[in-house]
Amino acid sequence: MTQHTPAGLPEKIQHFIDGALVDSIGGETFDVLNPVTNETYIQAAAGQHADIDAAVAAAKRAFDEGPWPKMLPRERSRVLHRIADIVESRDAQLAELESFDSGLPITQAKGQARRAAENFRFFADLIVAQHDDAFQVPGRQMNYVNRKPIGVAGLITPWNTPFMLESWKLGPALATGNTVVLKPAEFTPLSASLWAEIFRAAGVPDGVFNLVNGLGEAAGDALVKHPDVPLISFTGESSTGQLIFANAAPHLKGLSMELGGKSPAVVFADADLDSAIDATVFGVFSLNGERCTAGSRILVQRDIYDEFVERYAERAKNVVVGEPSDPATEVGALVHPEHYDKVMSYVEIGKQEGRLVAGGGRPEGFERGNYVAPTVFADVSPDARIFQEEIFGPVVAITPFDTDEDALALANHTKYGLAAYIWTSDLKRAHNFSQSVEAGMVWLNSNNVRDLRTPFGGVKASGLGHEGGYRSIDFYTDQQAVHITLNEAHSPKFGAGK
Repeated sequence: MTQHTPAGLPEKIQHFIDGALVDSIGGETFDVLNPVTNETYIQAAAGQHADIDAAVAAAKRAFDEGPWPKMLPRERSRVLHRIADIVESRDAQLAELESFDSGLPITQAKGQARRAAENFRFFADLIVAQHDDAFQVPGRQMNYVNRKPIGVAGLITPWNTPFMLESWKLGPALATGNTVVLKPAEFTPLSASLWAEIFRAAGVPDGVFNLVNGLGEAAGDALVKHPDVPLISFTGESSTGQLIFANAAPHLKGLSMELGGKSPAVVFADADLDSAIDATVFGVFSLNGERCTAGSRILVQRDIYDEFVERYAERAKNVVVGEPSDPATEVGALVHPEHYDKVMSYVEIGKQEGRLVAGGGRPEGFERGNYVAPTVFADVSPDARIFQEEIFGPVVAITPFDTDEDALALANHTKYGLAAYIWTSDLKRAHNFSQSVEAGMVWLNSNNVRDLRTPFGGVKASGLGHEGGYRSIDFYTDQQAVHITLNEAHSPKFGAGK
């Protein structure tokens, strides 16, 4: 199997600070691996404390002295639309680089590039249309809300669909007039390196956007602890989120954290079974299973359980595993050997905890690279590790239930609460169940299609706060209530005597 290498790979990956591509101040680098071969294909600058200091200083200067925060919303909106135009025009190149760097199938990477452009367009429009509250007590008082950008936003992004998830944070942070320092995931720095050229071409002033590559424990840690960074938006593992929470506490920073998930897909006996199988297969094997909202616990009513398991296993066995650049590929290579080892360790645990009905190891013909055959375990106990812990790969646990109450108890029987998927023809049950399930987002008879106006976030160990639509505007701005008396100010006359 020969791997396609995209044209135009850079010689090395650098930071972007104050409008210039730069190496680390101390010259540090790290290896970036190709997930199909696990060979180093490029070196990236490894940001340290000093590099974060330089990036934050540039962002703070651009915020304090530059035009960006003071521009009219319409002016910033035009720049964001230009960014979206450029991203759209480079759709094919972006998808190629993303697929090569992350192991995502090329057809799914293409969708991410288009969604990234849409994120910028959405916030470009929202910032112009946005309005705030005003209250009037006739003849007495007027009150209104004034919104202001906060300052330097620290954005820490994950390695699954990296370019799209970077756009999700960059769009609202920049639309609202903040400046940013982006720390992309170390496993996948390639597509992030394109932002520098895109922003420059779109007319973003120097210092408004800064990018520092590097490891979480060095660059990420320095960004979270930096006293001049009042906001941190983070997407990643719950354990890392706990560390960030603790490290941000002394500075009382604003935090938005989208963390892990172990989302249930609940299939009732009256569901449209064909649609439910299509959605639940796609929901856990798309993006190589490396998605926070994956429906990786499938709960199936006992009346249809055996049929469901049999049909699901057959579909999983026929999922096309292949080279990421092949348009026919449905599951590519996992992002990194470290992550591959983690996923494979869960596959071995699953063999002790459930009945293996599909996959369970390397797919045939893939001797190297981070390939895992789509793996399905049935009859999984609710206390099993593969039921409780986030695997973040093409591995699914299927468990039977009898009643609605059983299904709800199983759905909520985890520390996570990001998404839930419910399949039933009973409208009353669908709404009652969705309102009782502990999840930040619920899809009824549908699969993970989200309107950008709606809140995105989870409950319990799945996150803190919400972004999306006006929630993003709330997070990236300070709201100031302004009150003015329209009549004489009536104040008690303390100290005026009798």
